[in-house]
Amino acid sequence: MKRNSPRREELVESRWLKPFAHRIAHSELWRFTRRSVPRGVALGLLVGIFLLVPGVQIIGVVMLALPCRANIPIGAAMTFLSNPATTPLLILPGAIWVGNSMFGLHADVSTFMTLLNEGATASQWMGWIFSDVALGLVAGLLVISVVSAAVGYVLAALFWRWWIGAKWRRRGHGSISVSAIEP
Repeated sequence: MKRNSPRREELVESRWLKPFAHRIAHSELWRFTRRSVPRGVALGLLVGIFLLVPGVQIIGVVMLALPCRANIPIGAAMTFLSNPATTPLLILPGAIWVGNSMFGLHADVSTFMTLLNEGATASQWMGWIFSDVALGLVAGLLVISVVSAAVGYVLAALFWRWWIGAKWRRRGHGSISVSAIEP
């Protein structure tokens, strides 16, 4: 994760992010806190699954991390879950199926697999996308990305709570009770 995540200096020097460089360099977006990490996980999953364009994903996470005060490295790392191995085999067929199921569309997943296996040209892919598939695909991607982001947020928050509790137990603090605090 550390190797693939962008560093603060790289993002500040990006020509696309130059107008926001002073805000991106803010230290709260790079610290690992109980609030920023789950936000980063959620944003990374939301943008990574919905956008599906590798360069745009990280820029999208960075732009959304500013108002949400999310952890940028975690968000950028989570976008790598949608990669060339998972996208055509899991995410796209799943999104088409979800879009068809929820909205009663009839986008054909078998045509997608045929185009993928035969190495279709760009014009064949564009013809397929601009058929019934576009609405089903976009709706399915939206649903899957929002649900994944919500689940990722909850799991990251629970994991963070467990991890901090384990650190406290290892240090010998145990749990702090209310009666121990009161005079």
